[in-house]
Amino acid sequence: MKFFGKKKDEEQLDQDKEKSKTIAHPELKVISGSSVSKSTPTPKQPIPEPADEELIPQVDNVIIVASGKGGVGKSTIAVNIAIALSEMCDKVGLLDSDVYGPSIPTMMGIKEQPKTTENKKLIPLQSHNISLMSIGFMVSEDQALIWRGPMIHSAIRQMLGDVIWGELDYLVIDMPPGTGDAQLSLSQTLPLTGAVIVTTPQDVALVDVRRSIGMCNRMNVPILGIIENMSYFISPENQQRIAIFGSGGGKKMSEDLGIPLLGQIPIDPQICECGDLGVPITVAYPESPQSEAFRRAAQQLVGQVEEFEQDELTIT
Repeated sequence: MKFFGKKKDEEQLDQDKEKSKTIAHPELKVISGSSVSKSTPTPKQPIPEPADEELIPQVDNVIIVASGKGGVGKSTIAVNIAIALSEMCDKVGLLDSDVYGPSIPTMMGIKEQPKTTENKKLIPLQSHNISLMSIGFMVSEDQALIWRGPMIHSAIRQMLGDVIWGELDYLVIDMPPGTGDAQLSLSQTLPLTGAVIVTTPQDVALVDVRRSIGMCNRMNVPILGIIENMSYFISPENQQRIAIFGSGGGKKMSEDLGIPLLGQIPIDPQICECGDLGVPITVAYPESPQSEAFRRAAQQLVGQVEEFEQDELTIT
């Protein structure tokens, strides 16, 4: 009787398991006409350094929408800010870089698979006058992407460089929550115009916002401003503002850190309903107080971008 060691069959089974770990994920069927995993290094290899060539040379401004934690409505902000920007600019794109929980296909009401050109470039989908790209267009809704950092890096690079974005005034990038691989990959891959940090009024959210701001500072990404989501509720009875989650948190942080407060977005069931239906509130109810709040935030954002550009010209 053998108490220690493994039988030959057991050893072979372990070897097969180890081999299976190195087999690349086949989740993405269309990126550059092939699977992302074919060009992705194994976890033992270092993340490749970004190439010298510009991945999106015709895009004027790249804005990331980030948050320190999930559940603050970051994707809702990204979608409605992009639509508000499209009212002021001719061409706007929206990239969903949240590979683990892509929500842009649902919020923008389009779930097709992108078409490719003869040279294996992806053509962005169009919805509500916005050019769109998301991992969610290429995988089924019930398919989980269990990816390591190098695979996320490769996917993000391909959603930038292998997509025909064309000329854009703004490319808004909806980031996954937290301070992880996607954020690092983007900062290494292309120059970012700046970041918009999304928070809610609660103290627990504000603590995480500080982490996002610290991340941007370490990656040398300019912070264009803070947007406080779910800031207040407008009573339908008397139009009074009710601070459900407290008040003043975003404004105080803005003052403490010297970062502009771009806007305060009210909490309203209609915003959620419109997102679920694939028709954002800025499209469905453009004259509503909620849409006006998004529009004011977008105007403040454009002002901050222009101010940063002017500062750069002055320094140069």
